[in-house]
Amino acid sequence: MEKDRNSQEYEDFVLLTKGAEAQLVEKKSRFIATVRPVESEEEAAAFIEEMKKKYYDARHNCYAFVIGSNAQLTRSSDDGEPSGTAGRPMLEVLLGSGIRNVAAVVTRYFGGTLLGTGGLVRAYSGVLKQALEQCETARQHYGVRIKIKADYNAVGKIQYLLASRNIQAQDSVYAADVEMTLIVPIEEYGRLCKEIVEATSARAEIEEVERLYYMETEKELTR
Repeated sequence: MEKDRNSQEYEDFVLLTKGAEAQLVEKKSRFIATVRPVESEEEAAAFIEEMKKKYYDARHNCYAFVIGSNAQLTRSSDDGEPSGTAGRPMLEVLLGSGIRNVAAVVTRYFGGTLLGTGGLVRAYSGVLKQALEQCETARQHYGVRIKIKADYNAVGKIQYLLASRNIQAQDSVYAADVEMTLIVPIEEYGRLCKEIVEATSARAEIEEVERLYYMETEKELTR
């Protein structure tokens, strides 16, 4: 069994689960922000192309996306707007929100009046913030999915230890022995294993299945 190896390498993050759209009109220019969950650069590229085709008659379709629990991959584009007035401000909004695996396209229909550098930054950032406020998200935590196999005499002690940490089994199989599958937060993994071994006099078998991010509230996997 392994203790909390590398537990400090993984931080909670917010995953986008459902996108949204928002609109803003500034000096007759119309800005449309569309936000969508993506899991890869290919998905982000396909989404951006979809928006460009949908709003083919718009002056600009600027974009930004952030992929990976630690924002390992980021991209942005001003799509013809003055450098640094659209894509980069949008990317900063996404990074500042803490949301990951997210792509955003802000479409602009030019209204005939120049907004200036500051006005463009405020418009692109503002409409994206409005869209993000309408999105659905879920906080992700890093943990270990394990299987515990024990005889019936030891089950009560194991269940007591799990209840004290508010951990519920995802699945339980009752046969000659009892086998439970559950997800344990990474920071509690080593200590819990040790306590189970001690409480059952080493009669329980603990198998590490995988390490993964999960939705903290429901212990759901985030494949």
